[in-house]
Amino acid sequence: MRAAVLKQIGDPELDVRSDVATTEVGPDEVRVRVRASGICHSDLSAMSGGLPALAPGIMGHEGAGDVIAAGERVSHLREGDRVVLSFVPPCTRCAVCLNGQPHLCEVHTVNAFVSPRFEVGGESAFGFAGCGTFAEELVIPADAAVKVDDDVPYEAAALIGCGVLTGVGAVLNTARVEPGSTVVVIGCGGVGISVIQGARIAGAARIVAVDPAVAKHEAALRFGATHATTPDGLAEVRQEATGGRGFDYAFEVVGLAATIRAAYDAARRGGTAVIVGAGGEEQKVEFSAQELFINEKNIVPSFYGSADPRRDTGRMVELWRAGLLDLEGMISRRLPLADINDGLAALRSGDNAVVRQIVTFDPR
Repeated sequence: MRAAVLKQIGDPELDVRSDVATTEVGPDEVRVRVRASGICHSDLSAMSGGLPALAPGIMGHEGAGDVIAAGERVSHLREGDRVVLSFVPPCTRCAVCLNGQPHLCEVHTVNAFVSPRFEVGGESAFGFAGCGTFAEELVIPADAAVKVDDDVPYEAAALIGCGVLTGVGAVLNTARVEPGSTVVVIGCGGVGISVIQGARIAGAARIVAVDPAVAKHEAALRFGATHATTPDGLAEVRQEATGGRGFDYAFEVVGLAATIRAAYDAARRGGTAVIVGAGGEEQKVEFSAQELFINEKNIVPSFYGSADPRRDTGRMVELWRAGLLDLEGMISRRLPLADINDGLAALRSGDNAVVRQIVTFDPR
């Protein structure tokens, strides 16, 4: 089968090959034929070494498709089921899952990440984040596949698997934004747009989108922002939207030290800065003990939107059905697997027109 292979960390492009095979389906696993896969900035970060990844490996972690085989101990899925793929599947048994934090599961996330999921030219290869959705087929733990109804389009379902659960989940699960509150979102890529949509769904009164790319402001306003500005204009908009006191919630969706600090500064005294961006370990943020004490601002990291994919995937589908969550509108471009490097290049360049690109696979 075909798949996009990262030969080694640091390679700027993927090698689209046809000599790739999956591992065998284990008793608690399923084989999925991938129908659509989003291109996420985390894929770029993993390729460059900014996020943990193993090579050689198949990239991609945001996808949807059909179950084509299930292991002997799998009872909740069967051949033909349409599924959203999750790179953070809860095992439901470890101490973290039982403590109500399934997105931080200690079992599947670690095991799937470090176990080979593919063979390339007869050699073992890994799947990024335990997935590898830039492949025509993959084998994953059955807990990583969440069934959805057949009328949910593959492309929309794929977005739910990462960007939407991360962004909307950061609002509804992590921050628990209250109606009538003020929100600022720093970074208006695919996840940032999902945060904006989540804030609108939560009933925020004012939602300020911040991005240096002016061309992204139109999309931010279309998806629910009430204001849009470049970083240089944030102080003025903060005065207009909050009377200068700062925002109740400030979401950072970039992963840089400077933008994390900016989110903290934008939050009001006693407010909450939510760190959604997937930054590298070299990004160090400095705060003084005095400002932390005096301002009593909450600094809340949000990994995968604090989501339980078993619960929240269905919630996102229902919000989409109700017309409250625009998934199709987030898709800026569709491309075949053969053009995956063009999609990565567009994302790397900061193409202002891109919200989310989708790799589509021909139905068979």
